[in-house]
Amino acid sequence: MRTMTRTTIRSKTMLAAACGAILLTAGICPAQTENARPAPEQPKYFHLEFVVKDLDGGRIINARHYSTTIITGDRTCTIRSGNKVPVQAGGSTGITYIDVGVNIDCHSANQIEGSLALNVTAEISSAATSSSQPMIRQTKWNSNVIVPIGKPTAIFSSDDVSTKGQTQLELTATPIEAH
Repeated sequence: MRTMTRTTIRSKTMLAAACGAILLTAGICPAQTENARPAPEQPKYFHLEFVVKDLDGGRIINARHYSTTIITGDRTCTIRSGNKVPVQAGGSTGITYIDVGVNIDCHSANQIEGSLALNVTAEISSAATSSSQPMIRQTKWNSNVIVPIGKPTAIFSSDDVSTKGQTQLELTATPIEAH
């Protein structure tokens, strides 16, 4: 009888150790799962349509369209469109050229639910040649913006300092589906 008790105690001890090991392993597994990093999200492509609008008294008098594509993540896109305007610089033969037009830079795009968040820097300039030297009109903006996907949204707006005119920059972000 004594041998049977030792065997029973030894069996119960081994069973308890096995159960403890199973419970310990089960307790560690969820902790490892919780600390595991999720797989990186696949980059998404968006078509960006920018519209520069010149308004006079709230009425659109001119609209120019510029478009590009951006990929979500730490990526950039750049639009450059313009002319070089000659300007007299120091003396009769010195001519300098000034770039005027539209410069748009975008970066750090991320989709957040039904919107696209990104940083946009825009510079819009033009030259008026009413005198011997051109007068340069310039508007610059830089901000983090959030636009609803598929909906045209005015992201920047500025009044002209000398008229009742206004310049607006509108952005429409449309997802590009992978084929």
